Amino acid sequence: MATTTTDTDPAQAQGTDSPVSRPSDRLTHDDYRELLLQLYLARYFDVRLIKEKKRGRLRGTLYSSHNQEAILVGSLYGLEPMDWISPIHRDMPAFFLKDFKAGWENPDRMGMSIEEVCSQVWGKATSPGRARDNWSHIGSKAKRIIHSTSMLAGTIPAATGVTLADRLNGLNTIAMTFNGEGSTAQGVFHEAINFAAVEKLPVVTIIENNQWAYGTPTHYEYALEDFARRADGYGIPGFVADGQDVIDVYDKVMMAVEHARSGKGPSIVECKTFRAYGHGDHDDDRADRYRPEEEVVEGRKRDPLHVLKERMISMGILTQEEADKHPAENKGAGEVTDADFPPKVVEYLTKGVQFAIKAPLPDETEGAMWVFKED
Repeated sequence: MATTTTDTDPAQAQGTDSPVSRPSDRLTHDDYRELLLQLYLARYFDVRLIKEKKRGRLRGTLYSSHNQEAILVGSLYGLEPMDWISPIHRDMPAFFLKDFKAGWENPDRMGMSIEEVCSQVWGKATSPGRARDNWSHIGSKAKRIIHSTSMLAGTIPAATGVTLADRLNGLNTIAMTFNGEGSTAQGVFHEAINFAAVEKLPVVTIIENNQWAYGTPTHYEYALEDFARRADGYGIPGFVADGQDVIDVYDKVMMAVEHARSGKGPSIVECKTFRAYGHGDHDDDRADRYRPEEEVVEGRKRDPLHVLKERMISMGILTQEEADKHPAENKGAGEVTDADFPPKVVEYLTKGVQFAIKAPLPDETEGAMWVFKED
């Protein structure tokens, strides 16, 4: 029997009556501070790119993760270096946040460098995709990142495949896929998760429910309240997390990860959040028309930075003075300045931006590279 839960009690989430500690109970004060820094970094990545484009130093479409950072940070924080991830277009920070605990500047960690990710955005020769796309259509077999695709849910079959291959090779790794709630209506979503359930493959599917599939609201997508109920048809757990609370996301995702790593198979974790801007920056003006203003105001109220700060203050990890020092929360991209972010965050991303701006464009002779099979 599948389980859908909306609370933070893992005992209830796992269908037991015995008291079980939450995964977050094992986090240290240093972990909490690192999680806060990573939330700041994901937010700064978003607003910095918006500002760079307005300055005329960046071209191409941007897909904002503003207000959804807790999903990325909370999901990735408990993974092992050899685990696979499969980000989507709204998850650009995931490419460099993977294995971030190994050290922001560690060249051997199992994630992309900030220079590589910024080079991808700027379309430079130093990018993993060598300027074939300016956004998220990249990946790395060496870093265990499944190549992103515009066809959301299309990477779940790849995730089932790599976990099956790892199992045959004697590895106990998981694959974490990210998907919008709209992608759960696609046939490939159901086919892949059904296969994973039958084979008990360790695939954790994150559903980022930001209330809108481009311009389609959730009540036109699905008849039930929780997309995690999709899990019921496959006999696998379906968890519901508060997508604005990085600790609740961490708890629910780690329950799914531990379930998978113990050989019990896949899970679905729905993270309820709200898309702060349009589908992409090309859609912002239109989004103001198809989304009621009061809905947008309400959806932006619970900023992930503020939610974590309040929790840390109540736990005695953070003082109010420390919380107020860098007030990036509850501000739009046009309202924040570098002073609203910790210097470490600004310095780290600025390094990547400056590297990408100075990096060369690919030579014109590369135009046909990767188009046809080469000897």
